[in-house]
Amino acid sequence: MHALGNNYIYVNLFDVDLEEVVLPDLAKKVSDINTGVGADGLILIHPSDVADIRMQIFNKDGSEAKNCGNGLRCVAKFAFENYLVSTKRFRIETYANIIEAEVSVDSGVVHSVTVNMGEPILRRSLIPMTGKDISEVISEPFDAGRSAMKLTAVSMGNPHGVFFVDDIEKAPLYELGPVIETDERFPDRVNVEFVEVVSGGEFNIRVWERGSGVTRACGTGACASVVAAVLNGKSQKDRPVMVHLNGGDLTVKWSADGSVWMTDEAEVIADGEFYY
Repeated sequence: MHALGNNYIYVNLFDVDLEEVVLPDLAKKVSDINTGVGADGLILIHPSDVADIRMQIFNKDGSEAKNCGNGLRCVAKFAFENYLVSTKRFRIETYANIIEAEVSVDSGVVHSVTVNMGEPILRRSLIPMTGKDISEVISEPFDAGRSAMKLTAVSMGNPHGVFFVDDIEKAPLYELGPVIETDERFPDRVNVEFVEVVSGGEFNIRVWERGSGVTRACGTGACASVVAAVLNGKSQKDRPVMVHLNGGDLTVKWSADGSVWMTDEAEVIADGEFYY
């Protein structure tokens, strides 16, 4: 399945069993475009003891991720259309927290999914990021080979480093994405977003995703970017923002109650068997 071109292989663990020990290697093999299926990673859909379903994510390099906004929308679509849930609003357990999802349905087919991503984590030590522990990391000078860069750090259950640029086409995504991802200031590595603010309600974003590299879209990255924009006075709470990513457009709103909401479609690509 894919959402905005951010594509993962999904396995329904309501129907089959996979041992935990095989999952990192399975993620690498199934994600390989040359010898596998080809994807940004592997997502497992489990039964849950604390929510309606549970989502587990592995990047294409075999590392386990804590959250994925695009993955959540695909999981919600799959769960409803395959009768793993019986209502249009339900809860999904992730490594980071429990997420509320609501599907928009026409003739049994899910056309869009709205996900409450919860409140952003802004405290430096919880992102996590090394250095003096402060409540927010906003427009902090960040030396990664370009002295003018300024970082705003946000966690949406996974860590993000957001940098605002004047021209998204000139953003040093390939040059600095891998450098920032593995910077020692981020002990768990970090996702990297470059953001061009067109207006308070419209952004262009490019993403370097930890463990996967350049991706066409990142739902949590879009959410983190909107939060960072509000923190930097470039947008406002309760204002829906149209986020343009390489894979398509996403609507994000940081509401006055603190929750971040994300809405868009999810699509099925194919269904079949993989010989592991």
